Amino acid sequence: MRDILEEIWSTARRNKLRTTLTGFAVAWGIFMLIFLLGCGNGLINASMSNMDRFLDNSMMVGGGVTAEAYHGLSEGRPITLNDQDIQATENEFTRNIDGVGAQSEKRGVTISFGENYFSGGLEGVYPNEQEISKIKIIHGRFINQTDLDMQRKCLVLDDSQAKELNPRAPTDMVGKYVKVSNLAFQVVGIFKGDKSRFRSSVYVPFTTLRTMYNLGDKADNIIFTFHGLSTEQENEAFEDRYRKRINSNHQVSPNDESAIWIWNRFTQNMQMNKGLSIIRTALWVIGIFTLLSGIVGVSNIMLITVKERTREFGIRKAIGATPHSILRLIIIESVLITTFFGYIGMMLGIAANLYMDKTVGHMKVNSGLFEATMFVDPTVGFDVCIEATIVMIIAGTLAGLVPARKAAHTRPIEALRAD
Repeated sequence: MRDILEEIWSTARRNKLRTTLTGFAVAWGIFMLIFLLGCGNGLINASMSNMDRFLDNSMMVGGGVTAEAYHGLSEGRPITLNDQDIQATENEFTRNIDGVGAQSEKRGVTISFGENYFSGGLEGVYPNEQEISKIKIIHGRFINQTDLDMQRKCLVLDDSQAKELNPRAPTDMVGKYVKVSNLAFQVVGIFKGDKSRFRSSVYVPFTTLRTMYNLGDKADNIIFTFHGLSTEQENEAFEDRYRKRINSNHQVSPNDESAIWIWNRFTQNMQMNKGLSIIRTALWVIGIFTLLSGIVGVSNIMLITVKERTREFGIRKAIGATPHSILRLIIIESVLITTFFGYIGMMLGIAANLYMDKTVGHMKVNSGLFEATMFVDPTVGFDVCIEATIVMIIAGTLAGLVPARKAAHTRPIEALRAD
């Protein structure tokens, strides 16, 4: 075996360009496969992270503008949700709906503590807001049902807001009283902010906000969780039934889809997952074709290698070399070159992915509405790297096998006559 290795090394040194081209084809194919999959995984992981902002099985409903005239009422009427809609949602759809809540918002409010203050908004919510919006409380608690029933003047800040009010000890804000529109509100909790305009407001009990600003029975949005809707068709059928019921409360045509809007996070995620699946497939197709280009390169170079050495093989056979020994020599050379350069390509691909992870991994972009993560963990599993390398080694072996068999069975006299 040592003699074979020395001979292969000697051949590689005599044909540096040929060996380099073979190795480059192998290394490039594996490197590009791993690199492309890493980039794709980074984008996919970021998309999954952004999708995880809200509870999957939840919906938000809001008022819109009518698109049709109905029962003598003209089109273009603005629709505002109210308690009647909340009660219909809560009582008439119990087969699918679990917990129902509502939201109302008041912008342009100043919240102050001593000499410190910030301007923002108040968002009146139900306790289920914490579950649906995946709000992570880090100190204290969230709005509860008792706050809602008693219309308590309490609020929940995010960590950055607490820091603005009390830069030295933001966590001490829990239990303190702050001034909101000349009214004293007690801070009952602090949650982890995500720099999103979805969560830029201060949370207060829904009933407290409506009473403060004399909003009557109005609500900006209705939110709820649901179950038993596992397919896109079931969700569409539910949305159609629900829209018709709410439309009837406002004398709107049952077929008017503009009177209210429904944000279904479940179907949104289903559509997003379909898109991500297409991206994954496309990445694998591109990666496999890149790998195939490396395999083709190895095959072509092995064919040239065998052709160049035809006279050499003829001399070997003339002095007693067996077809098996010639076949083994070519196959071992092919395996060694493919393995060595395949390993280099694999390590370079892993290094490139690790570099991306350190530089652009968890990169965030401010979209204007929220801060979105664009790239998360752009790496590939080590098993994929090993499998890609093994595939290239096997392909390189097969690429060398075909011309090797032909060379091994060529008659010595024919081999010696070859140009």
